Amino acid sequence: MSKTKIDFIYLSEQDMIRAGVTDMLQCVDTMEEMFGLLYAGDYRMAGANNDSHGAMITFPENSPFPNMPKPTIERRMMAMPAYLGGTFGTAGVKWYGSNIENKEKGLPRSILMFTLNDADTGAPLAHMSANLLSAYRTGAVPGVGARHLARKDSKTIGLLGPGVMGKTSIAAFMATCPLIDTIKVKGRGQKSIDDFITWVHATYPQITTVSIVESIEEVVRDSDIVTYCNSGEFGDASKYPEVKREWVKPGAFLVMPALCRIDEGLERNDVRKVLDNTGLYDAWYEEMPKPAHNHIPIIGVYFMDMIADGKMTRDELEDIGKIVAGVTPGRVHDDEIIIMSVGGMPVEDVAWGTVVYRNALERGIGVKLNLWETPALR
Repeated sequence: MSKTKIDFIYLSEQDMIRAGVTDMLQCVDTMEEMFGLLYAGDYRMAGANNDSHGAMITFPENSPFPNMPKPTIERRMMAMPAYLGGTFGTAGVKWYGSNIENKEKGLPRSILMFTLNDADTGAPLAHMSANLLSAYRTGAVPGVGARHLARKDSKTIGLLGPGVMGKTSIAAFMATCPLIDTIKVKGRGQKSIDDFITWVHATYPQITTVSIVESIEEVVRDSDIVTYCNSGEFGDASKYPEVKREWVKPGAFLVMPALCRIDEGLERNDVRKVLDNTGLYDAWYEEMPKPAHNHIPIIGVYFMDMIADGKMTRDELEDIGKIVAGVTPGRVHDDEIIIMSVGGMPVEDVAWGTVVYRNALERGIGVKLNLWETPALR
C-alpha cells in the first residue's frame, strides 16, 4: 500500500447523529476537558495572540458590484481554525456562512462545515456537517459553567430565546443540574415557543412546569440559572436586552452566550465575572473599534470596555479553565451571583469534532473518500 495514500471520511448530518453528536453529557465532559487544556496552554487559535475567534469576511453598505452580498442582519462568512493538544492532538477549521434571510428559504440562519486534520501532516481526517456539532458544543459550554458555578439545588431556568442555542443550553443544564423541574421562557413568536415547549415535554419529562413570560424581568426573577440565547441586531449596546441587579435572586448563575448588557448593580465587584477564555476577549478588543461591546455583543467584551474605562480591574476576571483545573474555586457560597460570558471558540469545534470522528471510526459510520494515492505535485 502506498505510504502517500490519503483517505478521509465524509460525515453527513445523519452520520453525525449516528456518531453521537447530540450526546450532550459526553459533549459537556469533552468541553470540560478542553477548558483544562486551555488553562494549561496546550492549544492554538488564529491571530497574533493565538486566541482569535477567527477571520470574517465583511461586506460594504454600498458596493459597485451588483452581485456582492449585502451586509444584512447576521450576514457572516467566516473561517475558525484551531489546534488542540492533550488526548485530542488534532487541528481543524470550521467554515460558515450566515444570513438571517435564510429562514425565508427554509434554511438555518447559519450553514456550517468542519474539516478535521492530522496535526502533524495537515492531511484531512474528516469533512463533516457542522450545524449540530456547533450547536451542541455551544450549548455544552454553559453546561460546564453550571456544573461548577450554579447552585447544586438549582431548580428553575429563565430562558430568553427558545431557538437552537436555547435548546442546546437547556440540554446541557439538564445534563449537569439534575434537580431542574421548571423553565420560564420568553421568545419573539408563538411558533418558536410552541416548538420549544413540545421539544421540552418530549425530551425531558422531569420538567413539570414550562411558563411563557412576557418580560425579560420575569425571565430573570426567581430563576436559579438565567441564560440569554437571543439573536438580534448589534451596533448599539444600549439596545441589547438588559439584566438588572434588582431582578437577580441571591445565588443565581447567569450564563450569556448572546446579546446582553448589565446595569450598574451587576457591574459591582461583589458579582463574580467569569470568561470562557480571557485571551479570546483580548483578541476581540484589539480587533474592534471602541467601545467594543457595540460591535461584539457578548457581555465579556463589555467587561473589557469596563477595564478600559477604569470601572473594574483585570484581576476581577476569572477563566472557567482555571476553575475546571481546580486552581480557583467554583461556587464559594450559596448567595453569590456569578455571570459567565460565552464567546465561542474554534477549539471547541476541534474537541467535539475529534470525539465524534473517533466515534464514527469505531462504529463504521461515514463515506470514505480518497484525496490521492500519490500526489501529483510534491
